[in-house]
Amino acid sequence: MASTPTSENLPPDLNTPPTPKTQRAALLIVFLVVFIDLLGFGIVLPLLPRYAKQFLPEDLSAEMKGLTIGLLFSCFSLMQFIFSPIWGRISDRVGRRPILLLGLAGSVACYALFGYASTLQGTEWFALGLLFVSRTGAGIAGATVATAQAVIADCTTREKRSSGMALIGAAFGIGFTFGPLLAFAGLTVSNDNRGLPGYLASGLSLIALIIAWKKLPETRKPETRSVHRGWIDPKSLSDVLNLPVVGILVLTYFLATFAFANFEGTLSMLTDANFGYTDRDNFLVFAYVGFILMLAQGYFYRKLAKTMPEMTLATIGIAMMFFGLVQLAGVAATATMSELADVRLVWFLESLGMAVFGFAFINPSLAGLISRHSDPNRQGEILGVNQSFSALARILGPLIGNFLFALESSHLLPYATAAGLLAIVFLFLPKVKRAVRAAH
Repeated sequence: MASTPTSENLPPDLNTPPTPKTQRAALLIVFLVVFIDLLGFGIVLPLLPRYAKQFLPEDLSAEMKGLTIGLLFSCFSLMQFIFSPIWGRISDRVGRRPILLLGLAGSVACYALFGYASTLQGTEWFALGLLFVSRTGAGIAGATVATAQAVIADCTTREKRSSGMALIGAAFGIGFTFGPLLAFAGLTVSNDNRGLPGYLASGLSLIALIIAWKKLPETRKPETRSVHRGWIDPKSLSDVLNLPVVGILVLTYFLATFAFANFEGTLSMLTDANFGYTDRDNFLVFAYVGFILMLAQGYFYRKLAKTMPEMTLATIGIAMMFFGLVQLAGVAATATMSELADVRLVWFLESLGMAVFGFAFINPSLAGLISRHSDPNRQGEILGVNQSFSALARILGPLIGNFLFALESSHLLPYATAAGLLAIVFLFLPKVKRAVRAAH
């Protein structure tokens, strides 16, 4: 029989309703925590495929190297697929604060392990195994993003929900801008110390943990009633997909994220193959990506969200991302055309910026719509399931993207495939719009 919590059995922090001052403080602290944690993520992500490639045997086929690198990306997302709804469901019962603290503590340990593994020499398979362990653990720890979204949902009205969700996107963007820049500076000063980026990411996550421990209030409202479920409940995935409106929004979010992950997981390989960029050069490219995210979600989206509905903004984002990916395929296809050498870099940056700007509009729009059409008592669980399907897209995207990248010499297939997926998303849009209108 389902049970519900009462004021007597709620944790102490949940017996006090969050005040407006507490809610504002929670929004600010969640922004800072996600920002600092994403600094660490932005430091490590550009190095993953390059470090893994250096640890793989020379006689391994190009296809197997691509598949292995894709698996290294995907193990992180596989853990997010499994743990996002688990953490969300637990946070609905015990509160948001302890789950966020647990995730940050895990990030400290896993980034430190990444730093150690990066320095190993002469033990390539062992080092590669440690990279897999560190990314698996980081995926479990990072699955608490859905809990951060639940904090936003706790502290905002339905009308301001999408604007609130864009706060997390802006924190992602700012962290993803300065993380690679910090790594670039660190590698420059330390003469390319391979372990430094991982240790730096671990230290930043420790700072985020200390801030959250001292300042983050509990935001889950004591009057909410969470149905008692087991921590692991596979049925909740199908239950959420069958919810009116929510199910088709989750599916749309999945396809858009899958398309984005196709090029995100191969970007550092493309800059190497097409432009000959070093690790330090590559950090600057990823900083550019973060800057676009920060600009799009931190300014343009939040400004436009005051006057335009989420569905319109999501449609704009899908169109921009589609044209950006089509152009990225063109950049890859023209790698050998010397007559375009002077314009290819500008073309690459423009197309990359358009694709990222588009996804920056898609992300908060769909997350906000999903939250607005969710039962308040199941915010953590439903947002967790959405993050879980997003993680599944990030499993399949890099896995397939890196495999496609290695199939032919121009490396255009991941970007052409991603554009094709967005064309499918366009076919979904009329049905999504009808479902959203019908729910109002």
